[in-house]
Amino acid sequence: MRTAIYTRVSTDRQSHDSQLTELHDYCRRRGWLNVTEHRDVISGARFTRQGLDRLMTDVRRRRLDVVVCFKLDRLGRSLPHLAQLVAELAAHGVALVCTSQGIDTSNDNPAGRLQLGVLMAVAEFEREIIRERVNAGLRAAKARGVRLGRPATNGVHGEAIRRLHAEGKGIRAIARVLGLPVASVHKMARQGTGGA
Repeated sequence: MRTAIYTRVSTDRQSHDSQLTELHDYCRRRGWLNVTEHRDVISGARFTRQGLDRLMTDVRRRRLDVVVCFKLDRLGRSLPHLAQLVAELAAHGVALVCTSQGIDTSNDNPAGRLQLGVLMAVAEFEREIIRERVNAGLRAAKARGVRLGRPATNGVHGEAIRRLHAEGKGIRAIARVLGLPVASVHKMARQGTGGA
């Protein structure tokens, strides 16, 4: 089995040693001798981490069969992030083992797969709750008369565009001066001259 050990500590005052000792012992007991290590010293709340990024590159290149870590919170702190990582591992046929939590998604452990399935369902539930709250907030804001979205460019730049256009400046030159997209300037210039 091509195995990767992943460890993470939050600060440089902490050590990877206890995680590494347990994980290497676990791999030896399972007979997994082809082991690489990926380490991070960073908060688990960060989505991008050098060690994790290298690990996921190996996963995507199909260089691994199993990823072993001490606990799920070593991979990430949020359920949506964990769900994303686990889904990507599964999509590439890579098992996940968390030694201290009894999680093992390899083919010979249906209980571990069930555990992760429950966690992923909770993560999906959490995403749906967040989506519902956002939508409810948007509806409430609209009901109060709050105008959503970007402010209309015409209201902010319309007069300047019409003035510069009347002075004979071209659409691209006006766009450059005002830092606006050419299409927006073209549209507002046409509206200002009554063109179609």
